[in-house]
Amino acid sequence: MQSIPHVPVLYKEVVEAFKDLDEGIVIDCTMGYGGHSSLILESNPNIKLIAIDQDQTAIEYSTERLAKYGDRVSIRKGRFSVVMLEILKEVNAVSIKGILADIGVSSLQLDQKERGFSYESENLDMRMDKDALLSASNVVNGYDKVELQRILLEYGELRNFKKIADVIVKNRPFHSAKELSECVKPHMPRGKKIHPATLLMQAIRIEVNDELGELKSLLDSIEDAKLPQAKIAIISFHSLEDRIVKQKFIQWSKSCICPSEAFRCTCGNNHQLGKILTKKPIMAQESELKKNVRSRSAKMRLFQMDIQ
Repeated sequence: MQSIPHVPVLYKEVVEAFKDLDEGIVIDCTMGYGGHSSLILESNPNIKLIAIDQDQTAIEYSTERLAKYGDRVSIRKGRFSVVMLEILKEVNAVSIKGILADIGVSSLQLDQKERGFSYESENLDMRMDKDALLSASNVVNGYDKVELQRILLEYGELRNFKKIADVIVKNRPFHSAKELSECVKPHMPRGKKIHPATLLMQAIRIEVNDELGELKSLLDSIEDAKLPQAKIAIISFHSLEDRIVKQKFIQWSKSCICPSEAFRCTCGNNHQLGKILTKKPIMAQESELKKNVRSRSAKMRLFQMDIQ
């Protein structure tokens, strides 16, 4: 029997978001180790679930974990932005009742030091898909100073991005995340709750896995699909992701999309795709925070598609 590796973030809130589904399909875009998928299947015995992940280790584990649900589960390997498009071509849009995406690196990927996500890792990898060509080593040791400055500013939101890029260029090559984090540590912002190298590692990881591009592509594909009654739940872990989700949900909720300076409406005033269900993001309760400190950064936003 498998041991459950971890409890997914906001698990109670995810179950609540997708409760009382009598039929149809839920798509878990970020299956991971099957935590959210198993909870959704258990709580809704009449639905089917399509799960997506690019991590082969996670797929092997979850294939076994979710086997008891039989043909109610279909697991697909690949980036969710790509696989989602394939699914939307295969299934009737009316049958899709829910879409869940838990954006970012999983706790187990962080804990597996050989994957290179942790600042204590002896590797410098960070690929969610081990078959991907671009790794953290390629970024850190191969990008020029201007490219490094870009990702440190855009993805790490580091004020002294130029100084940190200088330090990296002058001291490379780096062979491990631990070596890199120790080198830049004196120049990183210090907070009480996170390691000084956290924002640096975040920036590199986002670049390696094109995380923001993946999220934008996913949201665009959902928009283009015009799903009649699907509930969309997106869990993010930092402000860059949350901002993308928030802005897209606001866009979807508007009926008129004319420029604010327009004298009168010329767009037809019929572009609303549904309604926002969460004015503010849902965050972990105190009971969950005590058990899982990583859940402190999790934010979930919900949108209900309603297209006639």
